[in-house]
Amino acid sequence: MPRAQHIGTTYALFDTAVGRCGIVWTARGIARVQLPEPDDARTRARLLAGVADAEYGTPAGAARRAVALVTAHLEGKRADLGTIALDMSAVPAFHRRVYEAARAIPSGGACSYGELAARLGSPAAARAVGQAMRRNPFPIIVPCHRVLAAGGKPGGFSANGGLDTKARLLAIEGVALPRTSATRGLR
Repeated sequence: MPRAQHIGTTYALFDTAVGRCGIVWTARGIARVQLPEPDDARTRARLLAGVADAEYGTPAGAARRAVALVTAHLEGKRADLGTIALDMSAVPAFHRRVYEAARAIPSGGACSYGELAARLGSPAAARAVGQAMRRNPFPIIVPCHRVLAAGGKPGGFSANGGLDTKARLLAIEGVALPRTSATRGLR
């Protein structure tokens, strides 16, 4: 049975419109989010990769609110994900800056890696921004799916399903990727 009173690092899996996601939280905030993998075991494994001593629990308080907001967002409902506290204690300083800037991209919006780098005051750091997005431990809450390559091209997406998943997340927000050879066949 899940334990809600665990002090330390806790995780849970939860159902959404796109499949079963995962979340890790600490007293400081949400430490990780995992988009669905093909099954619970793989979702859990990817969620907990590199996380020490996490115990399964029932989300309460801020974690329960984060699950509710992510679930609502993935159903296409208005949800202010910017109010979710994140535990970035294990995140490198540059990545923190990138994630904070990405959180300012509104639902239904998008920008390029280069534009995000420029917003950080480092216009030549587009590749570094892309690497930070690839390592984003908070997908959806830090909307890496809203960051595109130059010219509105989709760029990459490291979650299960790759560009199909990125296109689906953007479609939930009303954004359609332009038809390119990289997006042919995407719905």
